[in-house]
Amino acid sequence: MLAIEQFTCLSDNFGVLIHDSETGRTASVDAPEADPIVAVLEAKGWTLTDIMTTHHHHDHTAGNLALKKRFGCHIVGPQAEADRIPGIDRTLAEGDVFDFGAYGFRVIGTPGHTAGHIVYHSPEATVLFAGDTLFSLGCGRLFERGPAEMWSALRKLKALPPDTQLYCGHEYTLSNARFALSVDPDNDALIARTAEVELLRQSGRPTLPVLLSGELATNPFLRPDDPAIRRTLGMESETDEAVFAEIRARKDRF
Repeated sequence: MLAIEQFTCLSDNFGVLIHDSETGRTASVDAPEADPIVAVLEAKGWTLTDIMTTHHHHDHTAGNLALKKRFGCHIVGPQAEADRIPGIDRTLAEGDVFDFGAYGFRVIGTPGHTAGHIVYHSPEATVLFAGDTLFSLGCGRLFERGPAEMWSALRKLKALPPDTQLYCGHEYTLSNARFALSVDPDNDALIARTAEVELLRQSGRPTLPVLLSGELATNPFLRPDDPAIRRTLGMESETDEAVFAEIRARKDRF
């Protein structure tokens, strides 16, 4: 089985290590900072062999060079951002597969948060490493591309199997929940998820991973076609893309 370890880096980033026991390979999904990653590697007795980069932002790549110097690990990342990924060895684009032991991670292009953002989906492990494209109850800010591109990206992720475990780049779920209720106040599943998230954060526990099925029922950024959300926004006759754009704009002002 694929072993997955999630832990905190920086102030609110998630670090994630994956380990294939048959081959001994260990990958870090992004590298927010080196020291916490090294600490978990040492605690588990693992040696870092790969870094799977989702996008170029410094809080996802700051540990690349230090980790590469220490372990000689192989760094992969988005083709469209190769010149901004420290230490990159191989570029990946939509449709490529990153082979990791018995698991294949299919690369999905998700421009929006950045121009070349990619995510990694393994059907065998039923896991999605979404970086800053999709968060629990939220999605990434649109820094380098617009709503049309991000909505297109999210539609790809919506189509993945509902039993997929979602891992994201940040612990943003509580603030996302408070916003989500402002556009979808009568959603019983969202109300229950918000209560769960509040308890988890009060006890210092992470709100991730989460099943994609739960996000499909609660995340407003995946549900611009929902009649209740459309009524709340007064956008019953608008396109899904227009409703998504309005939800994203409201979150930016929230």
